[in-house]
Amino acid sequence: MSTNYHYYEPRTGHGLPHDPFNAIVGPRPIGWISTQSKDGIVNLAPYSFFNAFNYVPPIVAFSSINYKDTVRNAEETGEFAWNLVTMPLAEAMNQTCAAVPPDVNEFELAGLTQAPSRLIKAPRVGESPVSFECKVTKVMQLETASGVIVPTWMVLGEVVAVHIDQSLLKNGIYDTAAAGHVMRGGGPADYFTVGPEQLFKMRRPG
Repeated sequence: MSTNYHYYEPRTGHGLPHDPFNAIVGPRPIGWISTQSKDGIVNLAPYSFFNAFNYVPPIVAFSSINYKDTVRNAEETGEFAWNLVTMPLAEAMNQTCAAVPPDVNEFELAGLTQAPSRLIKAPRVGESPVSFECKVTKVMQLETASGVIVPTWMVLGEVVAVHIDQSLLKNGIYDTAAAGHVMRGGGPADYFTVGPEQLFKMRRPG
Protein backbone atom coordinates (compact mmCIF):
# COMPACT_ATOMS: atom_id res chain seq x y z
CA MET A 1 0.00 0.00 0.00
CA SER A 2 1.39 3.36 -1.03
CA THR A 3 2.04 5.99 1.61
CA ASN A 4 2.97 8.66 -0.91
CA TYR A 5 -0.15 10.41 -2.22
CA HIS A 6 -0.79 13.69 -3.99
CA TYR A 7 -3.61 15.18 -1.94
CA TYR A 8 -5.76 18.15 -2.89
CA GLU A 9 -9.20 19.61 -2.34
CA PRO A 10 -10.86 20.59 -5.64
CA ARG A 11 -12.19 23.86 -4.25
CA THR A 12 -8.61 25.10 -3.74
CA GLY A 13 -7.08 23.65 -6.92
CA HIS A 14 -5.20 20.49 -7.83
CA GLY A 15 -1.74 22.01 -8.27
CA LEU A 16 -0.98 19.90 -11.34
CA PRO A 17 -0.38 20.80 -15.02
CA HIS A 18 -3.78 19.31 -15.95
CA ASP A 19 -6.85 18.47 -13.86
CA PRO A 20 -6.59 14.70 -13.11
CA PHE A 21 -10.32 14.21 -12.44
CA ASN A 22 -11.24 13.43 -16.06
CA ALA A 23 -8.33 11.01 -16.37
CA ILE A 24 -9.19 9.14 -13.18
CA VAL A 25 -12.86 8.72 -14.06
CA GLY A 26 -12.09 7.14 -17.39
CA PRO A 27 -11.82 6.19 -20.03
CA ARG A 28 -15.45 7.20 -20.46
CA PRO A 29 -17.80 6.30 -23.31
CA ILE A 30 -18.47 9.29 -25.54
CA GLY A 31 -21.98 10.69 -25.68
CA TRP A 32 -22.24 11.43 -29.42
CA ILE A 33 -25.65 13.01 -29.24
CA SER A 34 -27.84 13.90 -32.20
CA THR A 35 -30.88 16.11 -31.74
CA GLN A 36 -33.32 18.09 -33.80
CA SER A 37 -34.72 21.46 -32.78
CA LYS A 38 -38.45 22.15 -32.68
CA ASP A 39 -37.87 24.05 -35.95
CA GLY A 40 -36.25 21.01 -37.59
CA ILE A 41 -32.60 22.10 -37.33
CA VAL A 42 -30.31 19.10 -36.78
CA ASN A 43 -27.42 19.10 -34.29
CA LEU A 44 -24.68 16.57 -33.55
CA ALA A 45 -22.16 16.94 -30.72
CA PRO A 46 -19.93 14.73 -28.53
CA TYR A 47 -20.05 14.84 -24.74
CA SER A 48 -17.30 13.35 -22.57
CA PHE A 49 -19.60 13.08 -19.54
CA PHE A 50 -21.86 10.22 -20.61
CA ASN A 51 -22.85 6.82 -19.28
CA ALA A 52 -25.61 4.29 -18.62
CA PHE A 53 -27.48 4.49 -15.31
CA ASN A 54 -30.20 1.85 -15.39
CA TYR A 55 -30.75 -1.54 -16.94
CA VAL A 56 -34.54 -2.09 -17.08
CA PRO A 57 -35.67 0.20 -18.54
CA PRO A 58 -32.35 1.27 -20.04
CA ILE A 59 -31.55 4.87 -19.09
CA VAL A 60 -28.53 6.88 -20.24
CA ALA A 61 -27.41 10.39 -19.41
CA PHE A 62 -25.04 13.07 -20.61
CA SER A 63 -23.94 16.33 -19.05
CA SER A 64 -23.25 19.59 -20.83
CA ILE A 65 -21.12 22.35 -19.38
CA ASN A 66 -23.19 25.40 -20.32
CA TYR A 67 -26.67 25.28 -21.84
CA LYS A 68 -25.84 24.27 -25.40
CA ASP A 69 -27.93 23.53 -28.49
CA THR A 70 -28.05 19.82 -27.66
CA VAL A 71 -29.56 20.43 -24.23
CA ARG A 72 -32.05 22.96 -25.54
CA ASN A 73 -33.16 20.65 -28.36
CA ALA A 74 -33.51 17.66 -26.04
CA GLU A 75 -35.46 19.66 -23.48
CA GLU A 76 -37.78 21.28 -26.04
CA THR A 77 -38.49 18.14 -28.08
CA GLY A 78 -38.11 15.46 -25.41
CA GLU A 79 -35.80 13.32 -27.56
CA PHE A 80 -32.22 12.62 -28.52
CA ALA A 81 -30.17 9.84 -30.07
CA TRP A 82 -26.88 8.42 -28.87
CA ASN A 83 -24.43 7.15 -31.48
CA LEU A 84 -21.44 4.90 -30.84
CA VAL A 85 -18.05 6.36 -31.77
CA THR A 86 -15.68 3.74 -33.22
CA MET A 87 -12.11 4.07 -34.50
CA PRO A 88 -13.14 4.75 -38.14
CA LEU A 89 -15.42 7.54 -36.86
CA ALA A 90 -12.97 9.17 -34.43
CA GLU A 91 -11.94 12.01 -36.72
CA ALA A 92 -15.52 12.72 -37.77
CA MET A 93 -16.52 12.84 -34.11
CA ASN A 94 -13.71 15.29 -33.48
CA GLN A 95 -14.98 17.52 -36.29
CA THR A 96 -18.36 17.74 -34.56
CA CYS A 97 -16.63 19.32 -31.53
CA ALA A 98 -16.36 22.57 -33.49
CA ALA A 99 -18.10 25.57 -31.96
CA VAL A 100 -20.42 26.57 -34.80
CA PRO A 101 -23.69 28.54 -34.99
CA PRO A 102 -26.94 26.62 -34.33
CA ASP A 103 -27.90 26.65 -38.02
CA VAL A 104 -24.74 24.74 -39.06
CA ASN A 105 -25.40 21.04 -39.64
CA GLU A 106 -22.58 19.06 -38.00
CA PHE A 107 -23.53 15.97 -40.02
CA GLU A 108 -22.62 17.86 -43.18
CA LEU A 109 -19.59 19.44 -41.52
CA ALA A 110 -18.15 16.00 -40.71
CA GLY A 111 -19.35 14.26 -43.89
CA LEU A 112 -21.79 12.00 -42.06
CA THR A 113 -25.13 10.50 -43.08
CA GLN A 114 -28.39 11.43 -41.37
CA ALA A 115 -30.12 8.08 -40.94
CA PRO A 116 -33.81 8.13 -39.99
CA SER A 117 -34.83 6.96 -36.55
CA ARG A 118 -37.91 4.80 -35.95
CA LEU A 119 -39.49 6.32 -32.85
CA ILE A 120 -38.00 9.82 -32.63
CA LYS A 121 -37.51 12.67 -35.10
CA ALA A 122 -33.81 13.23 -34.40
CA PRO A 123 -31.65 11.41 -36.97
CA ARG A 124 -28.98 8.83 -36.17
CA VAL A 125 -25.41 8.78 -37.48
CA GLY A 126 -25.72 6.37 -40.39
CA GLU A 127 -22.08 5.32 -40.18
CA SER A 128 -22.31 4.41 -36.49
CA PRO A 129 -22.74 0.66 -35.87
CA VAL A 130 -24.86 1.23 -32.75
CA SER A 131 -27.43 3.90 -31.94
CA PHE A 132 -29.94 4.44 -29.16
CA GLU A 133 -33.16 6.37 -29.69
CA CYS A 134 -33.96 8.10 -26.40
CA LYS A 135 -36.91 9.88 -24.79
CA VAL A 136 -35.94 12.50 -22.24
CA THR A 137 -36.94 11.60 -18.67
CA LYS A 138 -35.32 14.49 -16.82
CA VAL A 139 -33.21 17.61 -17.39
CA MET A 140 -31.59 19.11 -14.34
CA GLN A 141 -29.02 21.73 -13.54
CA LEU A 142 -26.31 20.46 -11.23
CA GLU A 143 -25.42 22.00 -7.90
CA THR A 144 -22.70 21.72 -5.27
CA ALA A 145 -23.00 20.03 -1.89
CA SER A 146 -23.76 23.44 -0.40
CA GLY A 147 -26.57 24.08 -2.88
CA VAL A 148 -24.75 26.47 -5.22
CA ILE A 149 -26.02 26.10 -8.81
CA VAL A 150 -23.32 25.34 -11.39
CA PRO A 151 -23.57 26.00 -15.15
CA THR A 152 -23.87 22.31 -16.08
CA TRP A 153 -27.00 20.50 -17.23
CA MET A 154 -27.60 16.76 -17.03
CA VAL A 155 -30.01 15.13 -19.48
CA LEU A 156 -31.37 11.66 -18.75
CA GLY A 157 -33.18 9.62 -21.35
CA GLU A 158 -34.90 6.26 -21.58
CA VAL A 159 -33.63 4.17 -24.48
CA VAL A 160 -36.77 3.30 -26.46
CA ALA A 161 -35.11 1.81 -29.55
CA VAL A 162 -31.72 0.23 -30.27
CA HIS A 163 -29.93 -0.23 -33.61
CA ILE A 164 -27.00 -2.70 -33.72
CA ASP A 165 -24.99 -3.69 -36.80
CA GLN A 166 -25.56 -7.44 -37.19
CA SER A 167 -21.82 -8.00 -37.67
CA LEU A 168 -21.27 -7.10 -34.01
CA LEU A 169 -23.59 -9.85 -32.73
CA LYS A 170 -21.61 -13.07 -32.29
CA ASN A 171 -23.94 -15.94 -31.40
CA GLY A 172 -26.38 -13.31 -30.20
CA ILE A 173 -23.86 -11.61 -27.88
CA TYR A 174 -22.64 -8.09 -28.55
CA ASP A 175 -18.89 -8.08 -29.26
CA THR A 176 -17.50 -4.95 -27.62
CA ALA A 177 -13.92 -5.69 -28.69
CA ALA A 178 -14.86 -6.07 -32.36
CA ALA A 179 -16.73 -2.76 -32.35
CA GLY A 180 -13.62 -0.74 -31.49
CA HIS A 181 -15.28 1.70 -29.10
CA VAL A 182 -13.53 5.06 -28.73
CA MET A 183 -13.55 6.52 -25.24
CA ARG A 184 -12.42 9.79 -23.71
CA GLY A 185 -9.51 9.83 -21.29
CA GLY A 186 -7.77 12.62 -19.42
CA GLY A 187 -5.46 15.27 -20.76
CA PRO A 188 -6.34 17.71 -23.52
CA ALA A 189 -6.30 15.08 -26.29
CA ASP A 190 -6.31 11.58 -24.80
CA TYR A 191 -8.61 8.92 -26.20
CA PHE A 192 -8.66 5.14 -25.77
CA THR A 193 -10.11 2.14 -27.54
CA VAL A 194 -10.71 -1.48 -26.56
CA GLY A 195 -9.79 -4.68 -28.35
CA PRO A 196 -9.48 -8.42 -27.72
CA GLU A 197 -6.16 -7.93 -25.92
CA GLN A 198 -7.92 -6.03 -23.10
CA LEU A 199 -10.57 -8.70 -22.57
CA PHE A 200 -10.60 -10.86 -19.45
CA LYS A 201 -13.47 -12.75 -17.87
CA MET A 202 -14.48 -12.83 -14.22
CA ARG A 203 -17.67 -14.42 -12.93
CA ARG A 204 -19.60 -12.95 -10.04
CA PRO A 205 -19.46 -14.99 -6.83
CA GLY A 206 -22.50 -17.02 -5.84
